[in-house]
Amino acid sequence: MTRLSHSLLLPLLALAAALAAALIAVKTTANSVEDAKRKFDTQHAQLRAAQARVQRSGTEKELIARYLPNYRKLDALGFVGDDQRINWLDALRNVNQKGGLFGISYDITPKKAYPYAAALGGSQLNLSQSVMKLRFQMLHESDLQMFFEYLAEQNAGVFIVNQCSVRRASVTPSERFQPNMNAECELAWITAQPPPALDEQK
Repeated sequence: MTRLSHSLLLPLLALAAALAAALIAVKTTANSVEDAKRKFDTQHAQLRAAQARVQRSGTEKELIARYLPNYRKLDALGFVGDDQRINWLDALRNVNQKGGLFGISYDITPKKAYPYAAALGGSQLNLSQSVMKLRFQMLHESDLQMFFEYLAEQNAGVFIVNQCSVRRASVTPSERFQPNMNAECELAWITAQPPPALDEQK
């Protein structure tokens, strides 16, 4: 090995060591950058999710504030929660007296899911129905409309008339004040089970 080679050996080794150190530093820096980028992306995604939650929370609060008064009215009417059967029967007694009818007989089926909930846009409210079959007598056909108007005035719940049939009663000529019509009607009392969030706001 010549003297020149000896004189260059040390600088070459130093250069090699410096290059190796630089390569290690570059690789380490690149890994650090990738790691930092991954952490940034994760934190950014978490920030977006948090912002979305805050926005949804604000929207939900606005909706609750907007519709809560009407919800409370429906709750007071007996639309929200369990069947209010005692109120329904009290309402029938009041209608019988107010309308001057001749008594009302009824049958009530167990509560079931309301089959037309989706059509009414209430599929998320767990709408249920209890079908009531009514039989009563009237003086005139016009008493039928009066009957349901009086029933609605009782504020005993929300009901839908499914069907009604009216037929003429057999009349005894010797009796002056007697029913001339027999009515048979089927109506559904509708109730809703509220979402937990709204139920807590009551």
